[in-house]
Amino acid sequence: MTQQRLFYDGSCGLCRREIEHLRGRLEPNLELVDISAPAFEPPAGYTLAAMMERIHLDDGERMHVGLPASLVYWRLAGGGFRLLAAVMRLPGIYALANRAYNAWAAWRLRGRSC
Repeated sequence: MTQQRLFYDGSCGLCRREIEHLRGRLEPNLELVDISAPAFEPPAGYTLAAMMERIHLDDGERMHVGLPASLVYWRLAGGGFRLLAAVMRLPGIYALANRAYNAWAAWRLRGRSC
């Protein structure tokens, strides 16, 4: 099986803190890839600009982008994060959370510091 990879922006303080907090829970299941690293090369079919817009998780079969990526790695992190991911997948909650995530991502891209 292909190693799953989580692509995150290590230059974003919020993103970096979350990944560092979860690193011990995630690394057995995911390769953590900081896309802000100078040597980073995006996977085929993706650009750095697109990957900077939203978090990406490649599960070996498909690329999850944005909130769906977060839900995958929260489930993999286990514990309370698994419960959070399950709650966030509920239809009404998912729609609101996805809208909030997309609004935050757009705000962040307009040059706001996270």
